[in-house]
Amino acid sequence: MFAICIREPGGPEVLAWTAVPDPRVRAGEVLIDITAGGVNRGDLLQRTGHYDPPPGSPPYPGLECSGRIAAVGAGVRGWRPGDEVCALLAGGGYAEKVAVPAGQVLPVPKGVGLAEAAALPEVACTVWVNLVRHARLRAGETLLVHGGGSGIGTFALQFAAALGARVLTTARPVKHEALRGLGAEVTIDYTTEDFAAAVLRATGGRGADVILDILGGGCLDRNVRALAVGGRLVVIGLQRGRRGELDLSELLARRATVTATALRGRPAAEKAAIVRGTRDDVWPLVESGAIRPVVDRVLPMTEAARAHQVLAAGEHIGKVLLLTGPGRG
Repeated sequence: MFAICIREPGGPEVLAWTAVPDPRVRAGEVLIDITAGGVNRGDLLQRTGHYDPPPGSPPYPGLECSGRIAAVGAGVRGWRPGDEVCALLAGGGYAEKVAVPAGQVLPVPKGVGLAEAAALPEVACTVWVNLVRHARLRAGETLLVHGGGSGIGTFALQFAAALGARVLTTARPVKHEALRGLGAEVTIDYTTEDFAAAVLRATGGRGADVILDILGGGCLDRNVRALAVGGRLVVIGLQRGRRGELDLSELLARRATVTATALRGRPAAEKAAIVRGTRDDVWPLVESGAIRPVVDRVLPMTEAARAHQVLAAGEHIGKVLLLTGPGRG
């Protein structure tokens, strides 16, 4: 088969469409003929040498995919060759085939195209586990989503709105209209505004009950200032740095919680539980139309370098997908 390999840590130019050995299907796994793969920030970090795949995972980038099951390993129940699926991966989505634990596989939701389904697994599982399991977001609460135009952001806006939460988001002004259409009540221009002050104004000084943060250390102090009493800050990204300074008295005064989570390195059993929760709670919302995949563009797999440039520029809204098959180059 062919896959996108990283020749050496570096810029997008180090990505190469290369012949590699076919994956072997072990007990408890399914083999997927990949139709499309989603592009995520973690892929850019892996390309630069800062986010290695877990031991035993494929070395190629790609944290999610969609396609058809080609084979099932011993002990697998509920899946058959030919089933149209999407899957949460520890790596290997930038390829023609991938072997993945059966517990990380999801059916393509009704009403969603096969290629389009590649936009769902990573963002849906990330949003569900962080907003439901970790942050315990409830109807009537206020959520701040940083980077509302990202794949995670566009999904989180819709999911929180479907739960009955009030949603605020930060984004570049050019994206505000689209994000209001996805459920954001308040859009904040982070390039000109202090987002903490904007959140406090929008909430009458109360603050946000939950903040879903992709920024990390550089915004830690402002995130805490933007929290309500009893608020929960969930850090899932480090785009503004790994280190931050925090006045603990601010945290104490709010009786607040700071949680940091990652999905890729979790054990397979834990990922399977997250996938089950996502299927139970999120898939009905997708199939009803309350949540839709937001796809900015679809590129051939051989243009993975271009896809990485698009993500790095930050001008997209939603997901960028890479398509295998005819037209890939």
